[in-house]
Amino acid sequence: MAPSTPRLVVPIDLKKKPWEQERPLHNRWHPDIPPVCEVRDGEFFRVEMVDWTGGSIKDDGSAIDVKGIDLSAVHYLSGPIRVVDKDGIAAKPGDLLVVEICNLGPLPGDEWGFTAIFDRENGGGFLTDHFPCASKAIWYFEGIYAYSPHIPGVRFPGLTHPGIIGTAPSMELLNIWNERERDVEENGLKSLKLCEVLHSRPLANLPSPKGCHLGKIQKDTPEWERIAGEAARTIPGRENGGNCDIKNLSRGSKIYLPVFVDGANFSTGDMHFSQGDGEISFCGAIEMSGFLELKCEIIRGGMKEYLTPMGPTPLHVNPIFEIGPVEPRFSEWLVFEGISVDEGGRQHFLDASVAYKRATLNAIDYLSKFGYSKEQMYLLLSCCPCEGRISGIVDSPNAMATIAIPTAIFDQDIRPKTDKVPLGPRVIRTPDVLKCTYDGNLPITKNLATMT
Repeated sequence: MAPSTPRLVVPIDLKKKPWEQERPLHNRWHPDIPPVCEVRDGEFFRVEMVDWTGGSIKDDGSAIDVKGIDLSAVHYLSGPIRVVDKDGIAAKPGDLLVVEICNLGPLPGDEWGFTAIFDRENGGGFLTDHFPCASKAIWYFEGIYAYSPHIPGVRFPGLTHPGIIGTAPSMELLNIWNERERDVEENGLKSLKLCEVLHSRPLANLPSPKGCHLGKIQKDTPEWERIAGEAARTIPGRENGGNCDIKNLSRGSKIYLPVFVDGANFSTGDMHFSQGDGEISFCGAIEMSGFLELKCEIIRGGMKEYLTPMGPTPLHVNPIFEIGPVEPRFSEWLVFEGISVDEGGRQHFLDASVAYKRATLNAIDYLSKFGYSKEQMYLLLSCCPCEGRISGIVDSPNAMATIAIPTAIFDQDIRPKTDKVPLGPRVIRTPDVLKCTYDGNLPITKNLATMT
């Protein structure tokens, strides 16, 4: 018998706000956020999602929406979804939840997305000290391909995936998160020297009622006030999975998620048409609304069987990800390396973050020789199917990181040649990405070697 049509368990109406949906969305992790639906082990079901900003970023000719976005309200997630076995018995703490991605894509009629750089004073990004201005590029989809009027001469197939998929934490795990992240926020500038080099954005995003949406829980009730003061932000990935941004989690992938509460209560969102390794501009994928068609399986007792705690409690585990068989095929790549020496020439000891920053800056500066602005290339490396690697982490004192760019995504040959960079209309690129001015006064880094 032919397989059944997937059951739609979380529908989305793009004309409505996230909190107005038939099954209200949420943007925090907490064990007491109630599930909005239930699925059975082996059932084929469909989940729809808004883009991670809930429709705040528009397909228009301005980046002012990026400059003024309220980041306290993101990400908007569909769920939580309660999972039970074929006998109706819920997933239990200590189980593994296997989530298989059978199909996915943009929501019909909404086949576009965006990549953005947040303002230095409002979120920033990996290279926020070099690129302080809010900027964005719009992308349009032609089947599996994406192109942008703001980055001409580039076209590539998307490896579509959810940026966020995770289970609800237990109260014990939530308390662990909040305690360690509060310590980073309070003491990080004193103890973490890397912050001086990366000109870090907020060191952590602690629980806050501002911008909080808790699904079915009614706002301005005592229950809402309590949970809003405890619930974890969705910004980083953690033990429950969450915002892992693994670009290869596409069709055929499986995610093995630890279960911390009855029913698992998993949620998903932050759909990406395409993303480069690292999602470096922070809003760095091609962000879009979308859908997932999924199956779940419960492995009883799977956490103890398959996951090794790396910390003081059995809760200090991480998910396992199985990559599917579908991905773009590229045979030629241009690879840029970076070492753990920062832009001021200071040596850092085996620091992969500094090395990856150097590799990315090297790639951006190189590609800008072919008629592109550096903002265009920063956004492109955030969202195209480039490959990031930690190539060396043992050879003191330099960590070595690389970023590999498929040359086929460009309509011109970008390799070095004996007759230097070519000239002509194929190199002169217009228009640039959409930009706002930077009006703040936080530190900005300049490339001293190119200043005259």
